[in-house]
Amino acid sequence: MTKLQIPMPGKRFVIGVPFSWLVMFFLMPFLILLYISFVDMGNDITPFKPIWDSTTGLLKLKYENYWTIFRAEDGGGGMFQTIYIEAYVRSLAYALATAVLCLLIGYPFSYFIARSPASVRPALLMMVMLPFWTSFLLRVYAWKGILADQGVINQVLMGLGLISEPIQMLYTNVSMLVGMTYVYLPFMVLPLYANLVKMDFRLLEAAYDLGTTPFKAFWLVTVPLSKAGIIAGFMLVFIPCVGEFVIPSLLGGPENIMIGRVVWDEMFTSNNWPRASALAVVMIGLIVVPLAIYYHYTGDAAEPRH
Repeated sequence: MTKLQIPMPGKRFVIGVPFSWLVMFFLMPFLILLYISFVDMGNDITPFKPIWDSTTGLLKLKYENYWTIFRAEDGGGGMFQTIYIEAYVRSLAYALATAVLCLLIGYPFSYFIARSPASVRPALLMMVMLPFWTSFLLRVYAWKGILADQGVINQVLMGLGLISEPIQMLYTNVSMLVGMTYVYLPFMVLPLYANLVKMDFRLLEAAYDLGTTPFKAFWLVTVPLSKAGIIAGFMLVFIPCVGEFVIPSLLGGPENIMIGRVVWDEMFTSNNWPRASALAVVMIGLIVVPLAIYYHYTGDAAEPRH
C-alpha cells in the first residue's frame, strides 16, 4: 500500500498557515510583553519607551520589574513571600483543584456518552456544548444568584427547614471552585469522550471473561487506554484556569485574588505596565511547563506503533 505523498509546496502551506498564526497572535504579543517588562516608565504615561541607549550603545533593562515579584519592595516579608508569589501559588492551587474536580465529574459523563447508542450521542454532546451558546458573563452571574445569601440554594434549604439562617457560599473558596468547575467542565468532557469513544470495549468483555471485577477492569483497562484524553482534558482545564480573571472577580472574595486579577490591577489601577507585563511573562512561563507535558504525551500517543 502506497502512502499519500503531499507535494512540497502544499506541505509548506499546511505547515506555514498555523505557524504564521502562532507567530502573529502568540509570539508577537509575547515579545511586546517581554519588551515592556524591561522598560522603566518613570513618571511617563507610555510604556513603549526605548530600552536602547544610543549614546552608550547599551541596553537599559529594568530587572526590578521581575525582582519585585520575588522580593518585597519595602524589604519586609523576605524572598519568595510577596503578594505576587501568593497570587501565583493560589492560582496554581485553584487551577489544580478545578482540573481534578472536572476530571472526577467529567469522566463518568464522558464514559456514559461513549457507551450510549450511536443515535443518542449527538444529543448528549449537544447538551454538553449547550452552555457555550450562552454568554460567559451571564453564566457566571447566574451562579451569583444561586450562591448568594438570599439565593436559590439558601432559600430552598431554609424552606425545607434544614437551616435557620443563610450559609455563606458566595465570595468563598466554594463559590470559586463551583464557578470554575462549571465553566471548564466541557473542556474535560469533550477530549475524554473523543478518546473513550474510540476504545474497543471488547477488551472489557475479555477482562470479565478472565474473572476480573468491573472496577478492576475499569482501572486496569479503561483508565490506561484513556490516558491521552485525561492528559488533554487536564491541560485544557488547568492552563486557562491559571490566568482566570472574570470568575475570581465576580465569585471570589478579597482573599481569593488570583494572578489574573493582580495583573489587571497593576496595569489599569496602578498604571504600572512594566510590572504587569513581567507578571504576565512569569505566568506564561508557568503555563509553558504543562504545555510541554501535554505536547509530549500527545506526541507519543500520535506515533505509530509497530
